[in-house]
Amino acid sequence: MAKSKGLGRGLDALFSDNAFDDNNSTPASTLKIFNIEPNKDQPRKIFDEEAISDLASSISKHGLIQPIIVRPKSDGIYEIVAGERRWRACKLAGIIDVPVIIRDFDDITTAQIALIENLQREDLNPIEEAVGYKKLIEEYGFTQEALSENIGKSRSSIANTLRLLNLPESVIGRVRSNELSSGHARTLLSLIGEIDEKELTELVENIIKNDISVRALEKIIKDFKSGKNKNHHSEDIVMKEYYSHIEKKISDNLCRKVKLSNKNLTISFSDNDDLENFIKKLCGNDIFND
Repeated sequence: MAKSKGLGRGLDALFSDNAFDDNNSTPASTLKIFNIEPNKDQPRKIFDEEAISDLASSISKHGLIQPIIVRPKSDGIYEIVAGERRWRACKLAGIIDVPVIIRDFDDITTAQIALIENLQREDLNPIEEAVGYKKLIEEYGFTQEALSENIGKSRSSIANTLRLLNLPESVIGRVRSNELSSGHARTLLSLIGEIDEKELTELVENIIKNDISVRALEKIIKDFKSGKNKNHHSEDIVMKEYYSHIEKKISDNLCRKVKLSNKNLTISFSDNDDLENFIKKLCGNDIFND
């Protein structure tokens, strides 16, 4: 199993604000921004443009406090090891001369640092995180145990994240775009082999459309596996659970029994006085004045 050397405490220093390195401190240099390029294997593929814009504004006012970590490539080009968000913000701010720390990291150390930086600085999309783990395992010989030791995540957490890559690409795309949470995605894993990809995709669309919670999805799947929903279309199943959720919300708020079905809302009342009191709350006390 390949394992990088020299990470340890040095990583904390690399990623802490206003710190450059560990005891073997490397002085900052300056490079032209057009001589710096992103790491094509960087785990993060989706960047928050608003956050980068805010960072660009800060850099314009105060300069780049923490240098970007780079490694030399060829023809005077340097590849980003850590700090692509800062590099993007510098470009947006129109910064030409960028402070950097140049380190001669090998491929495995670069891949590991890129993953750890994203895990520490900002929550990675769970699919991006899974792809990062997969790369370290398949290309650099890490085991899940070694990953756990090196990045500070439990082995079960790593295994569960990797399992997300077993979902159909149509579902993975929804997780990657943050339309579907990792909690939803992990819950859907139990349906692989139970329903086909088309049905799973339809279920996901309805989960998103109707804002179904993870807990509600767990109940839907539990009912499906117990046979209660075996003969129903996924949209019917989701809508039934959605209506049940809304019914409870309304009932709790109005303190009365309600029924929601087929685009009809039925509200129960005990007698005429109860009905009139409810109507007054709904429409105003003067509704019966005429």
